[in-house]
Formats: sequence, structure tokens, C-alpha cells
Amino acid sequence: MAGPTNDDIQDKLLNHTYDGIQEYDNPMPRWWLLTFAATIVFSVIYLFNIGPVGSGKGRIADYEADMAAYAKAHPAPTGGDMSSDQLLALVKDEEAMEEGKEAYTAYCASCHAPDGGGLIGPNLADAYWLHGGTIADIYKTVTIGVLEKGMPPWGKTLKPEQLSAVVAYVSTLQGTTPANPKAPQGTPVTP
Repeated sequence: MAGPTNDDIQDKLLNHTYDGIQEYDNPMPRWWLLTFAATIVFSVIYLFNIGPVGSGKGRIADYEADMAAYAKAHPAPTGGDMSSDQLLALVKDEEAMEEGKEAYTAYCASCHAPDGGGLIGPNLADAYWLHGGTIADIYKTVTIGVLEKGMPPWGKTLKPEQLSAVVAYVSTLQGTTPANPKAPQGTPVTP
């Protein structure tokens, strides 16, 4: 049995050479081409989420059901609901005020200054408030935040006790004299 002739080899060689190496013109194996075609068909089915591939209602419906189940099992913390009277009662509680001062120093002082005079955030010691100056307004502002002005919703970060304590502490800053107060912003509110 004779091997391939020189003419057969010349027919399979491509017409270019790289670093003295010539390349044969070999087609891809049929099994590889069939695997590639199957991958394309699967990707179209996956992309359009056509019916239940396997079991279930489809990947998007499964994802939405999983997210709804998680949200139901793990509700987002909102800081709880505190009345103005409960918050004002915390002002007289020395332990709550100490916890509020610690939370204020850790989370609020970087924007509102350690003495409440205001840095990036507004002055908390004067009578002018951007989002209401009553203790209930302060609680709402701290809980839901003011994202357009850069204040995060602390109700999702702080524990409910910390949140109410820091609001009680902030209410005691009004009327104090900070070392370097920021100019008044907002409308005046009488305590």
C-alpha cells in the first residue's frame, strides 16, 4: 500500500508560510461542528426563555420567585417606628444619649462635624433645617436618608436602638454653639 503522493500533500498545504512552517488545510472534525451547532441552538432557547426547559416556568420566573421568597423571609430593616414622645423620652435617658453620641461620632460626624456644626452635611446646631427640624422629621430623614444630597438611609444600616438614640442625640445639638459652624441652610424651625 502506497502512502500519499507528493501531489496529494501539495493540495492540502495552504499557500502561506510562517517561520518556515507550512499549514495543512484540514477541516474541523464533524463532532466538533455538531457540538458548536448544539451550543448555538441551546443559547437561542436560553436567551428567549422558551417555555420550561427542563422543569419550572423558565429561568426568569424562577429568579423572580426566588427573589420574592427571599424578600418575604428577610424584610429590609427600616429602623422601626418611634413616636415623638418615645424619642423625646430617650433624651432624658443617659445610657441612650451615650449610645447616640457613639453612633453619631462613628457615622455622622464625618459629614456633620463632631460638634454638629456641619462639614459636607448641614449644620445641626442652628435652628435651620432642610427636611424638617422636629424630632419626628429628624427620625424620618435619618431613617430613609436623602440620597440626592449624599445622605445614606441609616435605617438600613443601624440597629433600631442605635437609630433612635442617634436621633435623640442629634435633637440635643440644636441650640449649641459649634466651634466652626456652617452657614444656615433651609427654613427656621422652633423647637
